[in-house]
Amino acid sequence: MNKKDLTICFVSIISAAVLFYLAGSRLDYINNQRSEMGLVLEAMPSLSDESPQFEAPPPSLAFATVALGAFRGLIVDALWIRADKLKSEGQFFDAKQLAEWITTLQPRFAAVWEFRSWNMAYNISVALPAARPQERWKWVKNGYELLRDKGIPLNPKSISLYRQLALIFQNKIGDVMDEAHKYYKLRLARAMEPLVGSANDSYFEALIKAPREMETLLNESDIADFVQALKKADSSFEDNEQLPNKYLALRQNPKLFNPEAFEVIDSYRGTQTLEKFDFFAKAYYLRNTWKLEPSLMHQINKQYGPVEWDDPNTHLPLDWRHPDSHAIYWAVKGLKIAHREEFTMDEANADRIVLHSLQNLFRNGKIFIYRPYRTEDQQQVMNTSAGADIMHEDIFLRQDLRMFYSYNDAMTAVLDKYEDIPRQGTLQSFKDGHRNMLANAVLSFYQSNHERQARDVYDILRQKYPREDFEVPLVQFVRQRFRRELAALGIFNAQESIQMILRESYFRLAMRDDDEAAQLESVARQVYDYYMRSYSEQERINLPELRMMKYLAMQDFLRDSRYPPQLRQSLIARMRIERHELYEQLQQQEQIFIEQMQQQQQSP
Repeated sequence: MNKKDLTICFVSIISAAVLFYLAGSRLDYINNQRSEMGLVLEAMPSLSDESPQFEAPPPSLAFATVALGAFRGLIVDALWIRADKLKSEGQFFDAKQLAEWITTLQPRFAAVWEFRSWNMAYNISVALPAARPQERWKWVKNGYELLRDKGIPLNPKSISLYRQLALIFQNKIGDVMDEAHKYYKLRLARAMEPLVGSANDSYFEALIKAPREMETLLNESDIADFVQALKKADSSFEDNEQLPNKYLALRQNPKLFNPEAFEVIDSYRGTQTLEKFDFFAKAYYLRNTWKLEPSLMHQINKQYGPVEWDDPNTHLPLDWRHPDSHAIYWAVKGLKIAHREEFTMDEANADRIVLHSLQNLFRNGKIFIYRPYRTEDQQQVMNTSAGADIMHEDIFLRQDLRMFYSYNDAMTAVLDKYEDIPRQGTLQSFKDGHRNMLANAVLSFYQSNHERQARDVYDILRQKYPREDFEVPLVQFVRQRFRRELAALGIFNAQESIQMILRESYFRLAMRDDDEAAQLESVARQVYDYYMRSYSEQERINLPELRMMKYLAMQDFLRDSRYPPQLRQSLIARMRIERHELYEQLQQQEQIFIEQMQQQQQSP
């Protein structure tokens, strides 16, 4: 080897040594940055709001991390390109498998968790026939469980994953875009009803106080005796980890267990022991299965729940059967955990999720579930097939005006938050939505006979968004907006619009929501009077008498296949007994209608 070659080798060795030294000196800084960004793979934090607990990463993840080394990035890029191509070609199941490999190779890549969950909840679910909603629901459920149980624990500071999880509840389950949306809503409502179906503040406080682990509760002798009695009655209660879930299943469906097990429940009925264990089981299920922390649920209730009419500062608990309540929970949790000092669009989008869900609860926050009467034998058959009974139920969502103040307070806080942020487009979009919501709420309150609330909202509208058309008196503003909305329908749709409102009033009456039924009937009269005043001189507008329209609307409701037959017939039975005067009026109108039809047939 000549002198020149020796010199080159020597310089190369020295250069390599210097580069290795410089790289090593940056190692501590890189590790610190990885820790701060949540990219360390040694442990996975729990979702508990208490002190975090840690466990080792799964073996497949540890193996892929070590074995592939620097080649992981190249493999992930190739898989990602292929998965995206498969999705665009409609091969959703193949894309799902590739995305699963990517999350194994790079679990801290938040975008692929979003891709997988969206593919399951939106693409694969609708690739299945709408006639099989149970199968569609399985993939929707897989989509949100993937984020909730795997993606977020591995990426606890990724606000985009919380937002995506919230969006599945708000959009996929809560919206009407999917033909099976009612089935999704029923499955969620049925799952949450026994846990927090009719909860009040003290109920949530009891859930918060419940121990987190079974072992803590078993230290109390009365609880230990109760648990021992359950285990003796049925061997399915032997596993302590599954015992809370089995207990809840026993309370909801005793026929799946030995009769002696429910006899244990009966023997403890009314005791503090059963009450204490009941709250523990529900809190345990919420924390470990639904990943919902009762303390955060309680905070959200206090901040975003519907208000008392007499005291807008008092918030009632949200209806946690509603998908938008879950959307609010996950968006709020993302904002709490992943908050950063600098502005990000992910944070703005999470705020939008909260606001849009509050708007949805204002428009469709009341849940009515119709459950047809079944004999004991029919119920036993239903209980043997998971989800079969839901196919015979129906769910209806209606307006809840009590949610307005929660929405307005949340929007006010968001407007203050984004006031000083340079991206004024974000602030303006929030303001535009707020102004439109206020104007709509004024009309909704006024038509529902809540004039005081309508006046309060109108004052807010005029103060925050001064405009010439907001300077008129309240009654004139309502009349003008009312006219614009009705004019948009067209004068030829007058009869249909009135009968539509009356049909809704009969539905509310059938569901025993009598106050809303009366208010809707009042709105129908307002619409009728407006059309008669505005178009009475035009021969082309010839509306029947209002009492005749009530009769026709009742006939429409009784023939409407959207509502279960038993629900429609139960309205007639209720009117005959409880609203006999209205029943007599409709009967008289029916006789008049028959006579008119006979006269028309006899005329040449």
